[in-house]
Amino acid sequence: MNSFQLVLSSLVVACASSLTVHAQDLQGDAAAGGKKNALCIGCHGIKGYHIGFPEVHQVPKINGQGAGYIRSALHAYKAGDRKHPSMRTLAGSLSDQDIADLAAFYESTGTGVTLPAQAAEGTAKAAALVTQGGCTSCHGANLSKPIDPSYPKIAGQHSDYLYVALRSYKTNDKPLIGRGHPIMGGVAKQFSNAELKVLADYVGSLPGEMQTVQRARVK
Repeated sequence: MNSFQLVLSSLVVACASSLTVHAQDLQGDAAAGGKKNALCIGCHGIKGYHIGFPEVHQVPKINGQGAGYIRSALHAYKAGDRKHPSMRTLAGSLSDQDIADLAAFYESTGTGVTLPAQAAEGTAKAAALVTQGGCTSCHGANLSKPIDPSYPKIAGQHSDYLYVALRSYKTNDKPLIGRGHPIMGGVAKQFSNAELKVLADYVGSLPGEMQTVQRARVK
């Protein structure tokens, strides 16, 4: 284990309890969450939907994402640790119970597929970057079994979204973009943007449990 891996492991232990406070304090109701997601489906419920901020990319798949991560992310938007303006406004309108219910709903609506225990190997460059970043240390050997509920499944996520998200962890001085996270900030900042693109393309190419569920047309 190299020095960065040691630091990463220490950060995981030090930060896990604080990162999961909101993810554990309330019981989510999936049925209730399915009745509260009208604002969510306008972006996350349309297959192939792209947004243009901070650049054009697909919105992330959230059906099948872990409830703990969804809670953590929404609370981070609400607190301003994640600075995406529309997501911060939306999260700010939600109560803690709303967040718990939405998270439970989206976790319950994944693909249902069983993934291999370990992710398939990518290119030699991608494999080296995954090792350097310690990606499996937090996200699991198949990148879809995170070691902490507040960490996301990432296997099979849209690669263009992953690229934008990874770069956002390198940004700390902008009022409308960027994400503050002690672990991911350290991981992302050691890579060039070109390297982050290789990582994003590899992770996005993997099979995953997440999907976009599109509602039938409302008449």
